[in-house]
Amino acid sequence: MDVSIIGASGDCGREIVTQLLISRAIAPSERLQLVGRSGGRSAQVLAGICSDLSDAYAEMAPELDVALHPEEIVADVIVMTAGATIGGTVTRRTELAKANLEVFELYAKAIAQYGHGHEVVIIVTNPVELAVEVFSRHLGRQRVVGIGAYSDSLRFRREIANDLGIRRQLIKGFVVGEHGDNMVPLWSSVQVQGMDTEELAATLKRLRRGCSVLNFPEDLKRERQIIFDYLSQGQVAAAYQHVDRLSPALRVVLRPYVTHMSGAKTISATANVTVDLVKTLLDGREVVISAQVQLSGEFYGIHTPLGVPIVLTPMGWTQVVPIQLWEEEVQMLKLMAAEMSQRLKEDLA
Repeated sequence: MDVSIIGASGDCGREIVTQLLISRAIAPSERLQLVGRSGGRSAQVLAGICSDLSDAYAEMAPELDVALHPEEIVADVIVMTAGATIGGTVTRRTELAKANLEVFELYAKAIAQYGHGHEVVIIVTNPVELAVEVFSRHLGRQRVVGIGAYSDSLRFRREIANDLGIRRQLIKGFVVGEHGDNMVPLWSSVQVQGMDTEELAATLKRLRRGCSVLNFPEDLKRERQIIFDYLSQGQVAAAYQHVDRLSPALRVVLRPYVTHMSGAKTISATANVTVDLVKTLLDGREVVISAQVQLSGEFYGIHTPLGVPIVLTPMGWTQVVPIQLWEEEVQMLKLMAAEMSQRLKEDLA
């Protein structure tokens, strides 16, 4: 199978390319396409990046190809990383949506018009829900998957595992909803290998540290302000120490926030999650993950792009996985869905 990385010259795109090569996810007989813009900086650097990567990974590299026009994209798996990010003059989600909507439309239309009709598109660029909405309109919703909830779910499991002193692979649990502050950590979905029902209930009560699902947005806002105060004084280490004292659910949002605000960003983590998903598709495996998809009522009657558990195959996602949530989780999820629906109407207006 062939893979295309749209935005391959950007920080995240280039890291994804490098990790794909290091992991030998793509065979030498397959192709890795680096996509940029003919009038942008990428037109100047992508050829050089290909040469550098060929020197570094000559014995295991796939065929490396550069595409500078959207209509030249040809692949089985397409990773969308192009677009603006939060920082500089772009400081709010509304500004990010405005900046990236045209980019989403450009590539979605081109893939729909010139592609072979079976591409699976993995959305990395934010706002991920807006990108899923746009690409789904042009390609069909079951070929488009956003990694936001997948990344959040892996972080959720890691934070729980850290508190329990065990490996993340022994934890199951999903994060759903919007990628970012409006996510909904599903404590009801958490399972720990080897724990019976009674032990698990006691463990989850301890891990939640008295935090209520319905109070999560308010708790998050309060703790973010405390962390912002630390960061505004240049106390990055103190900010991380404060995050470490919080519940796993809060840490899922706030630890990456500190990393991003420190200037380090979360490029390696985002690339690692993306590569993990690409490898799953290339291996031909069918997995259950939480990811952003365009919903049409399959999950608690929601009709908007949102992170939910899905069955993912090399041909796209085939179904939403029904899971029984706590009542307060359902309330929060529906509230987040209503807010997302309104934001998308404003984004697309």
